[in-house]
Amino acid sequence: MNNFRIIILIVAFFVCFVNYTGVNVFAKENFNYSVYTPETFKSLKDLSTQNPADTGIQTTPKFEDGSSILFIVDFSNSMNDKMGNKTKMQVALDTLTVILPKIPPAIKTGLRVYGYKAGFTYLQGCMASKMAVPFASQNADNILGALYATKAVGWTPITYSLKQAVNVDFSGVQGKKHIVLLTDGGENCDESPCTYAIELMKLRDDISIDVIAFDINDYEANDQLRCAAVATRGKFFTANTPYQLLDSLFESLNIDKNVKGVIKIDEN
Repeated sequence: MNNFRIIILIVAFFVCFVNYTGVNVFAKENFNYSVYTPETFKSLKDLSTQNPADTGIQTTPKFEDGSSILFIVDFSNSMNDKMGNKTKMQVALDTLTVILPKIPPAIKTGLRVYGYKAGFTYLQGCMASKMAVPFASQNADNILGALYATKAVGWTPITYSLKQAVNVDFSGVQGKKHIVLLTDGGENCDESPCTYAIELMKLRDDISIDVIAFDINDYEANDQLRCAAVATRGKFFTANTPYQLLDSLFESLNIDKNVKGVIKIDEN
């Protein structure tokens, strides 16, 4: 009986060690990657404030008919933090509810979410990423239904989600492929998304990644995400208020700015 109790204690200690020393779910400053700065990019920080035409880097054009947009939305636990009187998750949902119906019907959209479950172990938490809605035209209702049915409880496996998007979600998809990543934190499971994006561009030229850094105050996390966008000829946005989030999505999706004039977002 004593031996059995010892075994139980060892197993319990191991599980606690993996969960609480491998990754701290609630920590935001857990980034150990060096920031890659390609020579032609000058400074990643400078690029975010420059006119793209002055950098020599091609930016994402307006979407052609037949293009595919994959939204990757962060459902990590920190999305439950408050922004004003609402959680960041509710602000994101409210904004996407406004934006998604504005996407032209000729554009196919899909949804991947991560952080929708915490997992009992480090491995489970870092693989909690799934394609929630397959690509289709006029997909707003399906995507919104999946978003509102998902809870923010997990971790932030950004790079794993990008790999799944490229290798699985976009498999067999023709035409230009565009990822819109909405996240309130940096990678805390896999390699840096910056490193992955740079390697990806050595093999593919049909995928771009726009990143919306939603209320991220960590300098290194922002640099990693900015790099992932710039390396793929995408756009990087910082959004610290509901209106900034709305502006970022309008810019990313190239939606007619005249539409925005009649949209109001409740910040309370």
